[in-house]
Amino acid sequence: MHLLTTSRDHLLAPLQSVSGIVEKRHTLPILSNVLIERLGDHLTLLATDIEIQIRTTSTVPSGGSDASITVAARKLQDILRALPDGAEVSLTLDDKRLTVKAGKSRFALQTLPAADYPRMNLPGADHITFQTTQKAFKRQLAQVSYAMAQQDIRYYLNGLLLIGDGAELRMVATDGHRLAYAASEVEAELPRTEVILPRKTVMELARQLHDTDDALEVVLAGNQAVFRFGSVELVTKLIDGKFPDYERVIPQNHPKMLSFDRAALLASLSRVAILTNEKFRGVRMVLGDGLLRIVSSNNEQEEAQEELEVDYHGDALDIGFNVTYLLDVLNNVSTDSIEWHFNDGNSSALLTLPGNAHFKYVVMPMRI
Repeated sequence: MHLLTTSRDHLLAPLQSVSGIVEKRHTLPILSNVLIERLGDHLTLLATDIEIQIRTTSTVPSGGSDASITVAARKLQDILRALPDGAEVSLTLDDKRLTVKAGKSRFALQTLPAADYPRMNLPGADHITFQTTQKAFKRQLAQVSYAMAQQDIRYYLNGLLLIGDGAELRMVATDGHRLAYAASEVEAELPRTEVILPRKTVMELARQLHDTDDALEVVLAGNQAVFRFGSVELVTKLIDGKFPDYERVIPQNHPKMLSFDRAALLASLSRVAILTNEKFRGVRMVLGDGLLRIVSSNNEQEEAQEELEVDYHGDALDIGFNVTYLLDVLNNVSTDSIEWHFNDGNSSALLTLPGNAHFKYVVMPMRI
């Protein structure tokens, strides 16, 4: 049975959109597959790992039979990638095998029945919907997502807190050592809503969203969220848990503030980081009259030191930080300068952007 004939790129692009969430080795073999469904002139590709489901729909040339089948996602993607640009590809279904033909190349892949493929149900009528742009959402994700925990026993930290409140959309992430907060305006009047997006969902959205003003529709309903953009629909389960009270973590009255050239501070920290202890990654920031020294050392008795001239004439300060936490924030904001608010050597530091109340980054000090 002839399924379809189309260009390689027409098939590869939607396949790459869905296959990112497919696990290479899964206890359920069918979850390593992608569901391919042709109905009239529409081709739907769908992949899931039970927690996330991604679907794309595209138009294909007429001249093929309606059919549904599942086939190994990575193998099909690797085959299409290896074919020449612009190659014409035909898919044929015959006795539980999917044959992929292009020029003189021919591949026969095993299939599993579409009826056995698990699908996530879409939310019912009771939900909250709003729209923003792909660019705005992607940039906001970039400002906070690096602060998410990885494989923390406090499972609710392995994700990102998304808050809708009136016309404001807030995102918060923390791993217990640092916290990132970013807010943006949306054209909606949202009831106060808090959900925790899983880490894998956040990373997939960051990968797929484009830096354009194209629309992104967000639907929050019960224990699910749906993101629709372009030809993609991503459905995800939400993390069920109580996120920490981030407002208590953000310092309110740090008396001292320094402004840095972001690129210069980033360059200095990157160089000093080379000789930090590999496990603890600590750097000392020693602040004196008009000068900031950044110092690191390691178990091999090696040392690095950088100096930056600063507009500061207060009490001396000697405070240690994990340099990775500082590099992360400097690499993920795009302003020319960054502000450092501090109190003493035992208090957390607050980093903000000049004239921007919508971004805050808190980092705990470390003993060195």
